[in-house]
Amino acid sequence: MRTPTLPPTSRSATNGTSTPVPETAPAGKRETTLSHLGTAALYTIVSVVLLGIVYPVVMTGIAMLLFPHQAGGSLIVENGKVVGSEIIGQLFTRPDDFQGRPSAAGKNGYDPTATGGTNLGPTSKKLIDATRATIAALEKANPDADGPPPMDLVTSSGSGIDPDISPEGAYWQVPRVAKARHLSADTVRALVTAHITGRTFGFLGEPRVNVLALNRALATTR
Repeated sequence: MRTPTLPPTSRSATNGTSTPVPETAPAGKRETTLSHLGTAALYTIVSVVLLGIVYPVVMTGIAMLLFPHQAGGSLIVENGKVVGSEIIGQLFTRPDDFQGRPSAAGKNGYDPTATGGTNLGPTSKKLIDATRATIAALEKANPDADGPPPMDLVTSSGSGIDPDISPEGAYWQVPRVAKARHLSADTVRALVTAHITGRTFGFLGEPRVNVLALNRALATTR
């Protein structure tokens, strides 16, 4: 029978007893561990520099070169002053303006620093009550509108800053806006038609009307 190998021992000079000698890690193993740690640290630094600094700077530079308006936030400037953005909705409440969708972004809605939806499910009583209240308010403010308000006018978007409404939502508001601005309904309806944007590439999304662009055009219509 083969005798198992025992760890090295040292004999005590005082009582003659033997104690195991602690084993030390081979030098090669320690070097391998340090090598792995160094490689991991190097890859981390390189990844942070390339993906966290170089890549964003390059992509931003390319975007500013090829699409300066969009890369700058699609800002709308009027008389040297920024009045809004094509991609960020605003809260319009005046009766002579077209109004956008309800918003749950921020305390008063349309807060671009606190975007988000209601996070309420379709069976939520709070959501149902709020939707009914919105419908009632819209019908009261638009007594001459044809039929019930379109769905997008009574439901908030996921971001809360949707800049667009459906063409149906814009046409539904025409009687109120025309009356408030002392314009003919046909004139306002034609303005809505001129501001309808079709599906992106002909098949993505739905036709839409940018509320800010429509109201800016409306302000110059006589």
